[in-house]
Amino acid sequence: MLVTTYKLRVRYAETDKMGYAYYGVYSTYFEIARVEALRSIGLSYAEMEAGGIMLPVRDVQIRYRRPLKYDEVFTVTTTIASLPEGSRLHFSYQIHNEAGELCTEAQTTLVFADTQTGRPIAPPSEFVDLLAPLVRE
Repeated sequence: MLVTTYKLRVRYAETDKMGYAYYGVYSTYFEIARVEALRSIGLSYAEMEAGGIMLPVRDVQIRYRRPLKYDEVFTVTTTIASLPEGSRLHFSYQIHNEAGELCTEAQTTLVFADTQTGRPIAPPSEFVDLLAPLVRE
């Protein structure tokens, strides 16, 4: 299982009138953490795209438990627990605030797709080779 953590801070522009992180910005937090998780094992999303492969989000499930507040530092824990299933890759996330309280849980499914056609494709072998020893199915 690949598990990584990434720290962020809630910026003013990301908050609503109550000073809470706006619910829509959480997908951006997950994207930042996801790209950094891939980078941590030597995978560059930018290089994949340059090579003709993109990873669009197929679906997102989010459960909000407690709000993040303006200027609060929080940690996003990203988990990849298995190799891709066909063209699909699953990520899980947990966000904890500075006090260590669980604030948000989420899952995303991304699809390997050809940048020219937009059609689903098999994950590149280099991707699977780097991920396989970490997820040990």
